Order: sequence, then C-alpha cells, then structure tokens
Amino acid sequence: MQHYNDNIYKELPAIVRQYQLPNTRKAIGQIITSFLPFFAIWVLMYFLLEVSPWLTISLALVNAFFLARIFIIQHDCGHQSFTSSRIANDIVGALSSFLTFIPYKYWAKSHNFHHGHNGQLWEHRDIGDINTLTVKEFDALSRFKKLQYMIFRSAPVLFGIVPIIYIFINNRIPMIKQKGWEFANRSLWWNNLFLLLIHSVIIFFLGWQAFLLVHLPIIVAFGTISFWFFYIQHQHEVTYKAFKDKWDYLKASMEGSSYYKLPKIGHWLSGNIGYHHIHHLNAQVPNYELPRCHHENPIFDELARSITFVESLKCIYHRLWDEDGGKMITWREYLKKRKEAKMLKQ
Repeated sequence: MQHYNDNIYKELPAIVRQYQLPNTRKAIGQIITSFLPFFAIWVLMYFLLEVSPWLTISLALVNAFFLARIFIIQHDCGHQSFTSSRIANDIVGALSSFLTFIPYKYWAKSHNFHHGHNGQLWEHRDIGDINTLTVKEFDALSRFKKLQYMIFRSAPVLFGIVPIIYIFINNRIPMIKQKGWEFANRSLWWNNLFLLLIHSVIIFFLGWQAFLLVHLPIIVAFGTISFWFFYIQHQHEVTYKAFKDKWDYLKASMEGSSYYKLPKIGHWLSGNIGYHHIHHLNAQVPNYELPRCHHENPIFDELARSITFVESLKCIYHRLWDEDGGKMITWREYLKKRKEAKMLKQ
C-alpha cells in the first residue's frame, strides 16, 4: 500500500465539502424507491403465507435489502444530512426506526461517537464499533478471556448471532452510561414503547405467527447484511488503527474506511454506504451524493482502499490488529507470529 503525505490528505475535506448540500428531490426519490417496494413486498409476503411459507421467507432476504436502504435514510437523518430540514430529518429518521428496530436518537449518538473515534485503540473502542484487540492485548489475556474473544470473532457468531443480539438487546437497553448520554438513553425507552405499541397492533390484526414468519426474518436478514457491510468497511486487512495520542482523523477516514467496490445494483441496494471513505471524511454528504463525489474526483481512485466482493470474503478470517505489521491478521498468521517470536528468543 502506497503512503501519501499529509498535504494530499489535507486537500480532501475541501473537495468533499462541495457535495454536502442536501437535495430535496433526490431525498424524496430515495424515500419512494425504498419505502414503497418494502411495503409492497411486505404485504405480498403476508398473502403468500398460505401458499408457501418458504417462498415467504425467501422474499425476506430481498426485502432485507430495502430495509437496509431505509436504514441508510435513517442513518443520514441522524447525521442531519438527508434533507436541509432538521424537523424533516427527525421525523423520517424516527419513522424509519420503527421498521429497522434501530432506535433513532440513541443509535445516532452512538454512531456519531464512532465517527469521532474510528480506528482508535482505546478503552471505549467498542462504542459504535466492533471490538478488536491488538496482538499484544490478546497475548495479555487469561485463557478464559482469550477463549471468549475467539468465540466472539468466529464467523458463525460474528455474522449470525451478534447482529441479532445487537438489534434485540444492545439497542433495547441503554448500555452506554457515559456522561452526556442521558437524553439518548431516555429516547431509547420511548422508542421501545412505540415499537411495542405499533407491533402489538399489527400482531392483533394479523396474528403473531404471521408476524414472526414475515417481519422477524426480514429483521434478522437485515441485521446480518448491515453488520457485514459495517465489518468490511473497517476490518479490511490494511485498515487504519492507532492509539489515541497518535490518531489522525483524515488517515482514519481514508485508510480506516474502505471503498467497497460493488456493481451498481449493490451500491443502490445498500444506499451507497460502500463509499465509506467519503462518508467518514464528511458525514454531512448525503448518501445519494457519495458516488458522484467519488467518481468526479480521480484522487479518490488513487487514495481509497478499494475492495471487491470476492476480496472482501477473505476479511471473514481477520481476528487481531498486528501493531508491528500495521494490518489485520488471521489466527493462522497470529500463531505463525508467535512461533517466530519463540524461535528468536531461543
């Protein structure tokens, strides 16, 4: 990976700033092309229940991508970047949260924290992020703690169990107790209350069996899809991580956030979140302007840490941050590193 001097990075914020103005027409268009297909498929799934429960559940995967688009709208509203109106952002964001099961205000607070600390190796690195240990930190753990971490970082747990826990537990109970989170924590309880009321009404009219076979599979599939994208955006091999005293925001944005190079339909279904390097440079750029920002400025093709879908599959095996090598490593690489260290001591 070629390294660039600080002056090149310092030019980037001014370039990206030109794209941060919200576009009402594009915002409305995205709402229409996200919510209407979601509800259409959602209704179709209920009608298909009597025909084929398996066909119904298979449609859940399709609808999970539309829910992902709705979540990106909610995400932009949390950054106050989706429209130029704070009131409109908050209304759309709150309504979206009742479908995604991700509390609007609480999650936005956590996510903005992530933006201010992305790639920092410090005690609160798991807020809005996936907990990642360095090789030295892992070596210092007890055997039991090592086993816990190994289980947590295993693919079945990380992409199957963790997204479910994240949606149904982490985002239902205010676990962040830091000062300044009081309002966000209260808003979480209000979100829980409205979720309970809304879905109680749905279950009353449609039945709990139908609800579990329609909406639950959508939520579970959406959780896995969203978690996968977030993982790839920050857990690629040559990502950026540094301790707080050496951390640099611009490097964390460009080197610590990947450009997930997908087909156009992939970017469309995921709300353009694959252009994550642009998003971390300036969270005020709406998702519908991210592709234009990247492609109109060739410098991003040079600087961005791009990764294709096939290449991203290798990221599944990334477990630890190797401070010496400046990259994510697998368990096999970790064991090889330990073996070499022992041989040097002999």
